[in-house]
Amino acid sequence: MPKVSKNNQLTDTILEFKSSSFPVPVLMLSSNALNLIDSQLCTKTTLAPEFFKNSPVVFDLSFLNEHDLSIDIKELTTLIQKAGLLPIGIRGGNEAQNNKALELHIPVYSQHHNVQSPSTTPKTPAPHEPVTAKESQTLLITQPVRSGQRIYSSGDLIILSQVSPGAEILAEGNIHVYNSLKGRVLAGVLGDTNARIFCSDLQAELISIAGNYKISEDLQAFYHNKPVQIYLQEHTLIIQDID
Repeated sequence: MPKVSKNNQLTDTILEFKSSSFPVPVLMLSSNALNLIDSQLCTKTTLAPEFFKNSPVVFDLSFLNEHDLSIDIKELTTLIQKAGLLPIGIRGGNEAQNNKALELHIPVYSQHHNVQSPSTTPKTPAPHEPVTAKESQTLLITQPVRSGQRIYSSGDLIILSQVSPGAEILAEGNIHVYNSLKGRVLAGVLGDTNARIFCSDLQAELISIAGNYKISEDLQAFYHNKPVQIYLQEHTLIIQDID
């Protein structure tokens, strides 16, 4: 704790800067058509609104500049903000684009700056790519997922311990929780309607598959301490006991 002198002045340093590996999604653009960017941003964020809401994002213009495709940085920033995202950086921009970003108080990242952790945050596909990831893999978590934590898998997600209230787990594929599930769980976040959720003890605050969701009030009728599977049938979430 900082020390306080007799005249109520702090005598120790009360702040410091530390390096960290803060994970941030990167928005890769392969078209400068602002109307298409607007449309596809809205589509993707709608699939997992709770994940993308107020999420920081760095936008990457490498492809555009490699193919001499110009884009208005101010308009692009406005579209990103309209989709509920918070642009906090530009990468792969030219000098004019970087200067415009700085005018908008958006930092410039170098091309080799590591701003993304694939195991915890989703890579946003380029507009011409399918909604599923290019490479998917199963992510295994053996430790408890604590309140405030957010885990993201580009494939299936398997958790062997408890998911606490206030935690959030997301996967582009299926989710398996072999313990109590008390947080928020979102499977098929990029639109996979065949994704399923399996858990040993359903006490979730929210469950969602491909954007279709139920909140805790809708789940009170289901027994705790019983394994269940959750799947999507005609846009309705079905919760079924596993014998």
